[in-house]
Amino acid sequence: MLDALTVAVSAAALALAAWCGFAAYRDQPTKDWHFIGMAVVTVLALAQLVTGIVQLARGEKADEGSVIFISYLLGAFAAVPAAGFLSLTERTRWGSVTVAAGAVVLAVLEVRLYDIWKG
Repeated sequence: MLDALTVAVSAAALALAAWCGFAAYRDQPTKDWHFIGMAVVTVLALAQLVTGIVQLARGEKADEGSVIFISYLLGAFAAVPAAGFLSLTERTRWGSVTVAAGAVVLAVLEVRLYDIWKG
């Protein structure tokens, strides 16, 4: 798996978490700009999902198994959109907290994906 892509997804997720965390600190719900940020992070996670599946299809193997690797890829791809959807139902500062938490979860999943791939 591409190390640069993993770092990019992690950095973007942590930036989104800080941005939404700051909005929650200021007692603001998620706004359109936050959803654009979530879209950027989601596109990066999609690129990682496609890259991971292509590498598996080319015969490369994850050290801890392909099934767990694909499961983590799918979870990483779904983390931010799920948090964004939940933030739509909670139009208070807690919606921003939800997105910040989802972005932190994505960053943690990226570390685990790196461990699964490299062993």
